[in-house]
Amino acid sequence: MRNILIISQLIFMSSCAYYSLAGSIPPHINSIAIPIVENQTAEFGMSESVTENILTKFNEENILRVTDEESAASVLAGVITRVTDAPYTFTKQEAVTEYRFTVHMNIEWYDKANEKILLKKNFSGWGAYGLSGDISSDGIDNDGDGLIDSEDDNEFGDPREFATSVAVNKIAEDVLNEIMTSW
Repeated sequence: MRNILIISQLIFMSSCAYYSLAGSIPPHINSIAIPIVENQTAEFGMSESVTENILTKFNEENILRVTDEESAASVLAGVITRVTDAPYTFTKQEAVTEYRFTVHMNIEWYDKANEKILLKKNFSGWGAYGLSGDISSDGIDNDGDGLIDSEDDNEFGDPREFATSVAVNKIAEDVLNEIMTSW
């Protein structure tokens, strides 16, 4: 009986270990081009920041070979459509205590061989910041990870720049996750 239990567990674990999210991408798509995203906003440097973050995520996960548009099997194009930087939380006296910086963008993943769109979706990412000027002691969970100030070792720097970085990173993660799980 014990041997049957062990064998069935090994079969189950080996079948789970063989499963791969990247395996669900159409088999002829083995590479992706990620041209610089278009920025339709007045926010300086967003195209470069978003593109760099998406490229970094794809290179880290290594699910598709990142290459130039001419030799790629697919193309991931993006357009930053809107950036908002607005008050988010207030005191009882209606004074702003926290701002939320949000980036909105459209993504289109195109299969060049079959000349069809594989994914077309809107994404947004946000980061929070206060007015104190020091995000390491502002009492805000600036990156949404559940940690505040001294508990969070990566909360430092200019508040708005940090919020921008968090927003852009969230979009890159969401885009990668969507591509990995959409098939």
